[in-house]
Amino acid sequence: MAPPQRILIQTTIPPVADDWHAGRFSLLADYLRGLRGEDGAALFEVVARDRAAANDGADPVLANMDETDFDQLWLFAVDQGDGLSAEECAAIGRFRAEGGGLMVTRDHMDLGCCVCALGAVGKAHHFHSSNPEPDTDRWRPDDVETATILWPNYHSGSNGDFQTIRAEGAPHPLLRDPDAPGGVLPFLPAHPHEGAVGAPPDEPSARVIATGVSQTTGVRFNLAVAFEREPGGAGAAVAQSTFHHFCDYNWDPRAGCPSFVSEPPSDRMLIDPRGRWSTERYVRNLATWLAR
Repeated sequence: MAPPQRILIQTTIPPVADDWHAGRFSLLADYLRGLRGEDGAALFEVVARDRAAANDGADPVLANMDETDFDQLWLFAVDQGDGLSAEECAAIGRFRAEGGGLMVTRDHMDLGCCVCALGAVGKAHHFHSSNPEPDTDRWRPDDVETATILWPNYHSGSNGDFQTIRAEGAPHPLLRDPDAPGGVLPFLPAHPHEGAVGAPPDEPSARVIATGVSQTTGVRFNLAVAFEREPGGAGAAVAQSTFHHFCDYNWDPRAGCPSFVSEPPSDRMLIDPRGRWSTERYVRNLATWLAR
């Protein structure tokens, strides 16, 4: 019997109650912990934590990520741009280079732009002030309901709703579901202002695997970029357009949100089970595909 994969769900902020702390991803963590193999054994062990600073200011886990016994790092960049130090980025880079799986996600505008320093996966993330999208026609607001948030801010729907996604190219293993129409996952959670991701042109192992459509402008935008595992080398990785695809509030708006969230939520995830079902399948595929 193979030992369970060890997954670290990690935010880039200290444990602040009125923010997107690790506890706001509890449904994700609990779902992963509940997955079982054919023998009934747990497939994954999950640790969810926020930043903690040592005397030198570095997070003691992230700064030594390559020396931990974790197999996967799911990094939720929920900070305002200062969530990772150079030491931590270097350790995360070594972790992936040694075969660790990496999922990196952020949100709109410059939220989480500290991930730009994460090598190849960092280059897949586009922000307002750092590494903007190469197409300058996209340098304009998409969501216009929240005027304080600038581009990238793709409006795929309300929190608590779900969006129809499209597989790009041959359907990637992350999107496969034998029980779905056509064998491809149809939905992911929606969000009023998603960030931007793209496949770096100098990274041959990377490609865009899924896109969505803005409900405001009709513009198609990227949802996920997959980096294939390199035989005997770097681990698999994913750059995801927004952490709201994994957030309690987006899976079940009754879970609540920080006080600074002003947009009214939808209840569609509660009344139409297809959205949650598709999302959980994506999470299972992701955890399986990122495995060492």
